[in-house]
Amino acid sequence: QVQVVESGGGLVQPGGSLRLSCKASGSIFNIRDMGWYRQAPGKQRDLVGTMNPFGATNYGDSVKGRFTISRDNAKNMVYLQMSSLKPEDTAVYYCSADIRARLIPNSWSIYWGQGTQVTVSS
Repeated sequence: QVQVVESGGGLVQPGGSLRLSCKASGSIFNIRDMGWYRQAPGKQRDLVGTMNPFGATNYGDSVKGRFTISRDNAKNMVYLQMSSLKPEDTAVYYCSADIRARLIPNSWSIYWGQGTQVTVSS
């Protein structure tokens, strides 16, 4: 009964900014890493960035210095602030969360959102 849902995608011009949101809900006992991956048509799904519960981050090389992850543990939410966007950032962005289900010991699993489209074009 765990669900992960992203929102905030859309069309933006090069150099612009966009903020994505992701919320995990359901029968959750605890969440370890949360973060973002992206996949362009015909390409591999790549790491955008992740954050652990204590605020430590891990970013993909292509977004370092431009994208920022933040997290609200109390709300089971993670955000992606994207700045200085480039056409190469166009992709479907997926939220991921490493979750242990309530009342099920050692039940850690990676859950994925449905994806939200980000298009960077003039």
